[in-house]
Amino acid sequence: MKKTIRDYDFNGKTALVRVDFNVPVKDGVVTGDDRIVKALPTINYLLDNGAKVVLMSHLGRPKGKYNKDMSLEVVAKKTSELLGKDVKFIPSKEVVDDDVIKEVKSLKEGEVALLENLRFNPGEEKNDDDFAKKLSSLGDIFVNDAFGTAHRAHASNVGVAKFLPSAAGLLIEKEIKYFDEALENPKRPFVAILGGSKVSDKIGVIENLLDKVDSLVIVGAMANTFLKSKGLEVGKSLVEDDKLDLARSIMVSAIDKSVELILPEDVVVAKKIVEGADSRTVELDDVDEDEMILDIGPQTVEKIKDVLKGANTVILNGPCGVFEIEEFSCGTMELAKALAEIDATVIVGGGDSVSAVEKAGVAEKLTHISTGGGASLEMLEGKILPGIDAIEEGENA
Repeated sequence: MKKTIRDYDFNGKTALVRVDFNVPVKDGVVTGDDRIVKALPTINYLLDNGAKVVLMSHLGRPKGKYNKDMSLEVVAKKTSELLGKDVKFIPSKEVVDDDVIKEVKSLKEGEVALLENLRFNPGEEKNDDDFAKKLSSLGDIFVNDAFGTAHRAHASNVGVAKFLPSAAGLLIEKEIKYFDEALENPKRPFVAILGGSKVSDKIGVIENLLDKVDSLVIVGAMANTFLKSKGLEVGKSLVEDDKLDLARSIMVSAIDKSVELILPEDVVVAKKIVEGADSRTVELDDVDEDEMILDIGPQTVEKIKDVLKGANTVILNGPCGVFEIEEFSCGTMELAKALAEIDATVIVGGGDSVSAVEKAGVAEKLTHISTGGGASLEMLEGKILPGIDAIEEGENA
């Protein structure tokens, strides 16, 4: 068990907190604040327990160079609004310099500061020890609450932990809890729904889950590879022809492990991926050579709903189709609504899955919405995330 912020006395201490404030910004305005909102419980806990709080995050991909369009100044202003108290922005093209150190040392108990974009410094993504030491000089205790970057070994989440006592923030603690419980001790039946574009992106996830789930549902474009491997016509659909044998072996493995593998039984097809496209719902043997499979059909939706009715644990990672376009969104939306209606622990992986359940208006009805797409994918693969591995072990580990 990793140490959490509850294991430390923060009174009079400076907490150096890695958050994930990589939020959408347009024309100098934060257009989506969900990641900031989810970091507030940790920040408030630290403030309530007498800490000075120094926040650090990245924004975008400046590639180790200063870029004023990726400055965190606007994020500091938005965080101030959401937190209900001033968040002091401390600018520096190097992220940490003598002036930054001086500003941080002058912070009083209960004050909050935000450093400049970590990725302006090339040492961040290289996990450079010198940069990590400079960052660590700003705090007494390191708190990692950035699950979205936990699968990366960077100076601000792995490097700093070598030089300071470390703890998981409340958000990372929550992420670990839900994924560990689902993967190691799930309430059964356990159903996993995997969508998205490519089988190759989720080979590790599929192989890991086949040893854990009772039912595995494969939808989205990755299902096309499975359908073609069975000799079905998929037209111009996205397919990984070099993964046909893999798809066949996965289907055999599912049988060997007594896992119910569910593939689409009917699909929505069109000749173009555009708004207003002429689309039709067809059986699997009625896909024309010039058509693309872009969503699951109502028969498949009902089949999945039947499986979900008895489920006690469900993991969703990936949409059923091109849900951003109305004509191909029905499968994903219907599935999201079905997940909101069942009495089960429902965990939604990051990325497109989150966008889908938010579009369906059911996000608040689901048990846990992960804040990290890549990180959640690696958790589902059973990988050790370096940003979490670096946190100190607690006494009961």
